[in-house]
Amino acid sequence: MHTELDASAFAESNADKRYRILDTRSPRDSLRRTQKEIRDSRFEIRESRFENRARGFTLTELIVVIVVVSMFVLLAQVHLFGLLRKSTFRAQAQELVSTMQMAAGAAAQSDRRYEVIIDIPEQRYLLRQITNPDLSQVLEEEVIVEDSFSPTCRVVYVRFDDGDFTSEDRAKFRAGHSGWAYGGKIVLLDENEQPHSIVVSRLNRMITLEQGDVELLWPKTKDEVPF
Repeated sequence: MHTELDASAFAESNADKRYRILDTRSPRDSLRRTQKEIRDSRFEIRESRFENRARGFTLTELIVVIVVVSMFVLLAQVHLFGLLRKSTFRAQAQELVSTMQMAAGAAAQSDRRYEVIIDIPEQRYLLRQITNPDLSQVLEEEVIVEDSFSPTCRVVYVRFDDGDFTSEDRAKFRAGHSGWAYGGKIVLLDENEQPHSIVVSRLNRMITLEQGDVELLWPKTKDEVPF
């Protein structure tokens, strides 16, 4: 009997020890599971952040590509519109008018002299500042503006207000502090072969673009002035 009790007590003691061992292991397992869950959660957060960052880079790159493409399209449009404007008669004629106005304005505000050369055979023109005593020689550093005409805007002839006329040579308009040395007109033809005149007045330094082959106002001599 005593032996049975001792065996029973021994079994209960072993069971109690195993229970305590299980109890002591259970919190550790729980802690380990908790730590593993935390690590997994952190890994998922990092992975999520990485994915979001990757998406952000992709969106940024897409925006950059869109901006670059838009800039190329804008530049192409500006270039195309510039060519279209350049090809029109009025745009080219107005460019020449503006160049001559630039020469007259710059000369009036300084003691420098300027010259606009209309090259009829080459269908070109240039504006230069005169620095060389030899007026027949054009130095490269003197050239300020240089451009050419197109088939939609052609120079036919130039007539000066002193009666000089040329249709096969260079025509030169010189401007100084006191104004134009000579006035005159530059006759152009548009794409429909219609004439237009750029009139240069040495009386008031005005340069105007008028439709048709206009008549010049010839300077009067002293005998023709009534007073």
